Amino acid sequence: MPSAPLPLTLANLLTRPALGSRRDPDRVFDRILGGAGQAEGDEWFVDGFRLLLREWAADEELSPVGWQSAQGHVRRHLTNRARVRRLIAEQPAIERETVERPVFVVGLPRTATTLTHNVLSLSEDHRCPRLWELLAPGLEPSPQERHKAVKAAQRMLTGTYLLTPRFRDIHPMTAEGPEECTFLLPHALVPLSQARLPEYHARQFERDFVPDYRHLKQCFQVLQYGRPRRRWILKSPMHTGNLDALFEVFPDATLVWTHRDPATAVASFCSLVECGMALSRRTVDPHALGATWLDLLSRSVQRGLAARAGIPREALVDVPYSWLGTDPAASAPKLYEAVGARWTDAEAARLDSVAARPKGGPRHTYDLARYGLTRADVDAVFADYDALRAEVDRA
Repeated sequence: MPSAPLPLTLANLLTRPALGSRRDPDRVFDRILGGAGQAEGDEWFVDGFRLLLREWAADEELSPVGWQSAQGHVRRHLTNRARVRRLIAEQPAIERETVERPVFVVGLPRTATTLTHNVLSLSEDHRCPRLWELLAPGLEPSPQERHKAVKAAQRMLTGTYLLTPRFRDIHPMTAEGPEECTFLLPHALVPLSQARLPEYHARQFERDFVPDYRHLKQCFQVLQYGRPRRRWILKSPMHTGNLDALFEVFPDATLVWTHRDPATAVASFCSLVECGMALSRRTVDPHALGATWLDLLSRSVQRGLAARAGIPREALVDVPYSWLGTDPAASAPKLYEAVGARWTDAEAARLDSVAARPKGGPRHTYDLARYGLTRADVDAVFADYDALRAEVDRA
């Protein structure tokens, strides 16, 4: 494994004195909770994050920067939850906001979900959550408040890219660009990309995610309140394993499922996760990482396939990787038609701004073998999905 970038080494040295606090994670959690201003009657939310922080603190290879990241993750979710509940209590009309016919882009990670999301974001009729508002959802800000929130999001990205430059090359983000609504989903898979959390891993397939999606809807209602209503365009591969809960809360949703060879997608995603792990842990075992994410991704897809049987066909749009990856100019209009949206000259004029391949950066290379996996391993657990993908390619 390459040596850590100098900024990461220095950051770990500077934050090392605070690492000792992980010996008492409940005390740390209570301090975070007090600062977040959590209200009574929210035990399901609070208790889940207390358990998560305990397990995060128990990862013996957690670095000082990783411990700071764990606290930041918990703090952000608790603070956002308290803010959303407070705003709804102050203005009950927020919960009467209708989130009509939202589009959710799902599928395995690294299957052009981001490109698909960005293409759908081009329409003035559509509303995509921006990174700065996902980090701290609230009502319409003043220009000064918006500037401050954008700057905070940019500082977070700048810090991340400084500590792990490869992350920017693999998955570039901008403070004001469309981003995954996973930032708002309470119990998503994100912590598993930063620490070894076997109990949290196991709970992913036992948890009732309906409350999580009710919280997600409340966040969108807050972001929509007092502003022009437009159709929400949302995206996260992490939704793929929770489609039953998603459709219970958003029954009129349209699902855009992107498809790609799972062996390629898994290898590429493991490479991305390795960047996060290298930021948060002193050592990274690529083979353990590969086993963890092959299990998580394959089981998520299996749950997604099972849920598809109960989803109306008109609510499903399957998008092969070749659609936008090969010829976006020809495929973008088809995508818009499939979701019931208008493709106009205005969208066509802006297509290159989101579909053009970046120039000058290093090429992202990855290999299943680095993660202890073979194509046979992947094919064995994605056989049902590959059958669906073959049907999509023939259609």
